[in-house]
Amino acid sequence: MLKSLPFEVTLADKYSVILTEEPIIDFIKNNHKRVKVIASFENQQIEFYAALKKEKTGLFRIYFSKAKQKELGVFPNDYFKLQILEDTSKYGVEMSEELEAVLLSDYDAFQIFEHLTPGKQRTIIYAISRYKASQTRIDKSILLTENLKRGIKDPKLLLKIN
Repeated sequence: MLKSLPFEVTLADKYSVILTEEPIIDFIKNNHKRVKVIASFENQQIEFYAALKKEKTGLFRIYFSKAKQKELGVFPNDYFKLQILEDTSKYGVEMSEELEAVLLSDYDAFQIFEHLTPGKQRTIIYAISRYKASQTRIDKSILLTENLKRGIKDPKLLLKIN
């Protein structure tokens, strides 16, 4: 599995980190668009998935949300460490157990989900995983599968009761 050595970064703006080419050169050469990121600061560590976005300047950017900044405990002037790893996940993000179980129990909905674009799949996975309660994730997953089978494919409408 491809992975970088840990390297030091700081926030480039409110929501992102700029990566120089040196620590991620192997990812660039191998045309990796999505990566797994391990961020660490003091005694905290978080893992998440991100897209490597190439800037016009030739540098690369990953988005680092306010929620992730808060979870890690970093502020705009802090330096923290990142390590970039090859994304070996099926969808470019970890799917909750609840969503996976509901999709696997409904073959038709699973087939529809599998034929969505990778971006729509990730949007749906993120939408379900944002719920903290397991039962809510189950309920929303069931609603999602029913809406998929009704032909609804717009991620904004998939978790709404029709």
